[in-house]
Amino acid sequence: MDEQTGSPGGAAENNSQRNGEEKPRRGSWTKGRKRKKPMKDSNAPKAPLTGYVRFMNDRREQLRAERPDVPFPEITRMLGNEWSKLPPEEKQRYLDEAERDKERYMRELEKYQKTEAYKHFKRKVQEKQKGKRIRGDGGHQVANEALHEKDTEGKDRTVFDIPIFTEEFLNHSKGPTAREAEMRQLRKTHMEYEERNAALQKHVESMRAAVERLEGDVIQERGRNGLLHQHLETLRQALTSSFCSLPLPGSGETPTLDTVDSYMKKLHSLIISNPQEHESLINTVRDVVSRLDR
Repeated sequence: MDEQTGSPGGAAENNSQRNGEEKPRRGSWTKGRKRKKPMKDSNAPKAPLTGYVRFMNDRREQLRAERPDVPFPEITRMLGNEWSKLPPEEKQRYLDEAERDKERYMRELEKYQKTEAYKHFKRKVQEKQKGKRIRGDGGHQVANEALHEKDTEGKDRTVFDIPIFTEEFLNHSKGPTAREAEMRQLRKTHMEYEERNAALQKHVESMRAAVERLEGDVIQERGRNGLLHQHLETLRQALTSSFCSLPLPGSGETPTLDTVDSYMKKLHSLIISNPQEHESLINTVRDVVSRLDR
């Protein structure tokens, strides 16, 4: 009775409940109020560490040696940024180690829960919780006892069963702002890759169109070259048959299909070098060419 009337905090709490005011959340701790730590079982197996915590332990001392002037909270923030930018293959190494450590912890915990030390610790936790309920008011006592009985019957769980260092807990503790910033960064990176992919796709399409145009031009040029080659062969045959009766002065050479090109070069040189001397030859050539035109 004295304990209830002598506690201003308890009286204020009861008055706020009678007036219909909402009770403050247990998670919001006012200034000066100390959070009571749960009982710790020294015989329990060592709790597993997550990949993030393992990375922090590996890099913290190294970073503190490199930057001794940086305060501890700033080092933690820097390591958090370094963890978020860590390559996937390096990050996976820490996550694999954490997964193996978690499997070790579950095996040891299952074995420990069958020991007398665990049962003794469980009784101590229940006695402490029962003492807290007795010190509370009557209404809270009934509610807490019912809740405790329900938890005891439905779950066989102690304080060290709660995975407070899981990856989900650490991701949740970063807060929505950090997660939203990560999501925005991921969306921005995704959009940049999509834009680059679209630009490369357009470049590939333009290159394909250029290749198709070049292939069409090559086919047309091949056709033209074929026609010109046929025309050239026809012209050689005509020149050979027309000049076969006109031997070159001095050498007496007459043209054939194989030598018509050199024959025409020599004939041209003779006419250009001394046209007065080979005037009759020029007249003969003109006559042959005139018949070719017809």
